Amino acid sequence: MNFFIVAGEESGDRLGAALIAALRRARPNARITGVGGSHMAAEGVPSLFPLGDLAIIGFSAILSSLPRILRRITEVADAVIAANPDVLVIIDSPEFTHRVARKVRARAPHIRIVDYVCPSVWAWRPWRARAMRSYVDQVLALLPFEPAAMQRRGGPPTDFVGHPLAERVSELRPDAEEARRRLSDPPLLLVLPGSRGGEIRRMAEVFGATLGYVATHAGALEVVVPSVPRLEGAVREAVASWPTKSWPVPVRIVTDTAEKHRAFRQARAALTKSGTSTLELALAGVPMVAAYKVSWPEEMVGRLLINVQSYILANLVVGTNVVPQFLQYQCTPEALGGALVPLLSDTPERRLQIEAFARLDRIMDIGGIAPSDHAAALVLQSSGGI
Repeated sequence: MNFFIVAGEESGDRLGAALIAALRRARPNARITGVGGSHMAAEGVPSLFPLGDLAIIGFSAILSSLPRILRRITEVADAVIAANPDVLVIIDSPEFTHRVARKVRARAPHIRIVDYVCPSVWAWRPWRARAMRSYVDQVLALLPFEPAAMQRRGGPPTDFVGHPLAERVSELRPDAEEARRRLSDPPLLLVLPGSRGGEIRRMAEVFGATLGYVATHAGALEVVVPSVPRLEGAVREAVASWPTKSWPVPVRIVTDTAEKHRAFRQARAALTKSGTSTLELALAGVPMVAAYKVSWPEEMVGRLLINVQSYILANLVVGTNVVPQFLQYQCTPEALGGALVPLLSDTPERRLQIEAFARLDRIMDIGGIAPSDHAAALVLQSSGGI
């Protein structure tokens, strides 16, 4: 069997690598080629070009890089058609991967196309769902509410396969000793200001002031900031001003994966930027306060185009707004700190989140078939291989 996998960014590269491993477990002699990064390469699928060629951030950067990106789209489509796979799997990064898919469908309509990671049509640009029917045969969704959302909007057939975090739950949940640390003093507070340099710069000042507020109202804290090695310098620079005379608490930055997971298992509560981290914290059973700030133009675009009941992924999956969210002008130290302090002790606010998070195993089918294996089974089924 022959598969071509296209990932457009690092998170897609990780999903692609897990899918490749699962496909090979099911079909050891499968031929797999594609576009990805180091994770897919480690599974024996080197990329046609470096994934960094597609890592373009900012409007001006996109404009200057547009000719190269368009060439890459054509190059990938040509490679797919030359490989003539049973299935083309496009992973996330719809601005890139969907353009590849449209070119392939126009020139080789017999190739089945599976989109792994449902575009967020439930949040913005809902018309994309119906448009996808012309070039996507099946969608594999990471979130349980997405199949119904795609169906309501007239999109392609969509199956929930599970979120990759479901395969890491054991790394996030405490054993007996770590559970005792969660409840012991001083409370360990996780602070997650973001996974991009711009996010870290925007959130650092208000998060630092929030910690000062919490220390004043709740007493001593142990503060841990998880990061990735490539952003450690940016994080250290951003948090350098956090300890003050009124709050002389050192901040521990951890970049080692095992240390990060240990911190999640021991944390009493968290202050986080909205994003996937909210779902990671929810699966770990860590109550949180979430916040986000963007530039004024981005805020205007968001107000016009985004339509969701919450910007917090954990809230969307649980189905109720249990995690307090503070956006833009609402994102102040007093508001964040006022919502965070009650989470550090046994309060109704803390219990509300913990009880909601306890429903995630059922909602996300944790403990069932691994998401990567589920995705591989559906890709094989789409190809006629099952």
